[in-house]
Amino acid sequence: MPETEPWEYTLSIPNDVRAVTVSRRTLRLILTMHGLIGLADTAELLATELVANAVRHTKGPAALRVRWSAGVLRIGAWDADPEPPEPPCAMGELGEAEQGRGLALVRACSDLWGWQPLTREGNCGKYVWCDLAAA
Repeated sequence: MPETEPWEYTLSIPNDVRAVTVSRRTLRLILTMHGLIGLADTAELLATELVANAVRHTKGPAALRVRWSAGVLRIGAWDADPEPPEPPCAMGELGEAEQGRGLALVRACSDLWGWQPLTREGNCGKYVWCDLAAA
């Protein structure tokens, strides 16, 4: 049974592609421990895309943030690049593209997504997030 009390976790990650796997596995463990395993597959996909973008497209540190409140799971990735993310294309417009699928998947698989400028530990950057409502 999912918890009704709000909670939040933040995982600081280095600029290393292996951080994507660590983030995905940590997220699944968090969701399992909080009785939200039904959201785990979609949440892992979304976190993978957000963290991969943060690691691939920036040079500095990053963080995965997971928050549960009022029946909504928010997954977000902070990175040290203050530039906004490229707007996602519609899934049908991607064709055989090798890049640009990440935010299109986030938009297609989440209930809501967005980004905002954010300063963390003295570093300017951005926070890209998405929401999943509990069924």
